Amino acid sequence: MTAPVRVLVCDDQALIRTGFTTIIDAQPDLEAVGECGDGRAAVDLARRLRPDVVVMDVRMPVLDGIEATRLLAGAGVAHPVKVLVVTTFNLDEYVYEALRAGASGFLLKDAPPAQLMQGIRTVATGAALLAPEVTRQLVGKYAARIRPAEDTPDEDALTPRELEVLRLIAAGLSNSEIAATLMISHETVKTYVSRILTKLGLRDRVQAVVYAYRRGLVT
Repeated sequence: MTAPVRVLVCDDQALIRTGFTTIIDAQPDLEAVGECGDGRAAVDLARRLRPDVVVMDVRMPVLDGIEATRLLAGAGVAHPVKVLVVTTFNLDEYVYEALRAGASGFLLKDAPPAQLMQGIRTVATGAALLAPEVTRQLVGKYAARIRPAEDTPDEDALTPRELEVLRLIAAGLSNSEIAATLMISHETVKTYVSRILTKLGLRDRVQAVVYAYRRGLVT
């Protein structure tokens, strides 16, 4: 049997923490290994427990979630931890700062529990996650600051189908949604995504979204 994904929950509201840990522990493939209410404790616990994913709030006392994320997953961190930022604040600047700090994903707290659980699973696999409702705002305003304009191959390197998949990624669709839209298998979509990232020299789906917007492939 595959070991469950180990999750650390960090939020300054006890009720939110309890809710998240209860939902996580109810999943057969997930396990809440700890919880805390401020950013400094989040950093200390994550370094000690080495969870697979840290669910991180933005606004917390002592040390905010963005800075905690930077200490756990930012540039230069020897053993980065995967961080999923979950917040009530749908603000472009928070999304940008969270991803710049090294977060692997960003979701809103009013997302359905199933979406949160799937977000944890997605981030645990090493993939990046952006809630569809924040994708356009993020990229439209901050794309130029996330990745330099130069040093990326031209999209002509992609096949027409790969270009189609890239546009759907940029629209915020998940692999399953892309598969349903194009009427192809989930595994085929994963293959296309991998090829796109390799051909364009991109790290993850977040960079693919940024690339698509900056190249004018979506508006």
